[in-house]
Amino acid sequence: MGHPRKALRTTTVGAVSATLIAGGALGLAPAAQATDAVRFVDIAGDGGTVLKANVVTPPAADGSRRFPLIVLPTSWGLPQVEYLAQAQKLANSGYVVVTYNVRGFWQSGGQIEVAGPPDTADASKVIDWALANTPSDARHIGMAGVSYGAGISLLAAAHDKRIKAVASLSGWADLIDSIYSGRTQHVEAAAVLDGASLVTGRQSAEVRQIFDNFYASNLSKEQEMIDWGKKRSAVTYVDQLNQNGAAVLMANAWGDTVFAPNQYADFYEKLTGPKRLEFRPGDHATAEIPGLFGLPNDVWTDTERWFDHYLKGEDNGIDREEPVQLKSRSTGGYEGYPDWKSVGATRKKIALSGTTTIHTNVDSGADGGIVFLSSILDQIAQAPPMASIPLLPRRWAAVWQSEKYRTAQQVRGTAKLHTTLTPTKESGTLVAYLYDVGPLGLGKLVSNAPYTFHGRTPGEPFDVDLDLFSTAYDVPAGHRLALVVDTVDPLYIEHNPSGAQLTFSSPANDPSYVSIPLREQ
Repeated sequence: MGHPRKALRTTTVGAVSATLIAGGALGLAPAAQATDAVRFVDIAGDGGTVLKANVVTPPAADGSRRFPLIVLPTSWGLPQVEYLAQAQKLANSGYVVVTYNVRGFWQSGGQIEVAGPPDTADASKVIDWALANTPSDARHIGMAGVSYGAGISLLAAAHDKRIKAVASLSGWADLIDSIYSGRTQHVEAAAVLDGASLVTGRQSAEVRQIFDNFYASNLSKEQEMIDWGKKRSAVTYVDQLNQNGAAVLMANAWGDTVFAPNQYADFYEKLTGPKRLEFRPGDHATAEIPGLFGLPNDVWTDTERWFDHYLKGEDNGIDREEPVQLKSRSTGGYEGYPDWKSVGATRKKIALSGTTTIHTNVDSGADGGIVFLSSILDQIAQAPPMASIPLLPRRWAAVWQSEKYRTAQQVRGTAKLHTTLTPTKESGTLVAYLYDVGPLGLGKLVSNAPYTFHGRTPGEPFDVDLDLFSTAYDVPAGHRLALVVDTVDPLYIEHNPSGAQLTFSSPANDPSYVSIPLREQ
């Protein structure tokens, strides 16, 4: 078994430092731009809990007219000045903007509920307050946020019919599929969230217990954890959201190590109202950060355009653009698609032939990198995690490779693994990696995903179907794709008993493969 506490110790230090630095920076940079139009107020949230907030009104607000309202809940661990630069920009464009510190963090009252019912109710209370105390228009209300604020915004729109437009940036629609995908604890992501909340907020007893059960791999509490997560996931309330008809913009990064892109794409397909989906290179919230400091930023520009159209009625063309906008990790331009199903509509299979047995409990050298850092390097320098594929020890890593591609292969969407697995123990974890392999055998990580099983009969084969994390990556001509499977990755908790082995086979009646989604050229 893995050691989640070790991962927790190492990542919590980084999380604490990053939170303090980011919080301090955001607390200074936007605040320096504040004007007399900014008011710091206390708002009574659900049950009377005090929420610290600020209000920015348009320069032309003289009480004679009403303006569209935008409500911005803060990100996990950041203070209410987080959005001040964007709030002032929106106010200058004719919006009343209320940003508030979510309950349990910084100076707001209450305890951290992780987007539970009190957080959803708080959003409605903030809207009530804004309608009573600002020149905002009850017919034109929007919500937006980054990360935690994004998740709360989606949930609020499902529960409050007054919300007509949402911009959910680097958030989640399915909390369980985000940090427990493949039935595997994404321990570094959880440790970052846990560490940040311990420094900047006050966890409720329930939240503390959820974290502890998560780290402890407590299977007797698994369903309880899943039910807890479902209550906090917009996908649970998608029918309500569709019925309310809010226009939903969702944006995320390909390498988001907290909220992977798959769950956003799946949720997007379930929406029936006006919608837009954007994916860019980067990690959690890194695409939005420049905009928080008032710098030019594609994410925030599209957010304002979204609100201008759906709250102000401006004919700016955003409703006529292809609703799915992707930016490849390898090239600079955007690609438009009519829907998510059209992304990677062509598929090419790589056969996983033969029978391969690997031993567990040892990191082969293939891994998904370091939470935040690796995807930021990929965003800035196109330098994803790398591994020498020929040197990976075959005792601990199974490796299959494609032929050399004569032309560039534009991977777009979700690669899918199908194989037959025979374990020697009843539980286990595997991690699949897709690599772009150059002429010298150096592999650049294209995607990965973990998979955990419990309660299997040792020696009895079963099918494994695993979706790797969605991505957009161009494989150069002359390169290969390689699928690598091992059993240990610092990003995840592993469930391999000591001495366990995993055997992968490809029966004639059910061959194993990895299906690669490709852009039509």
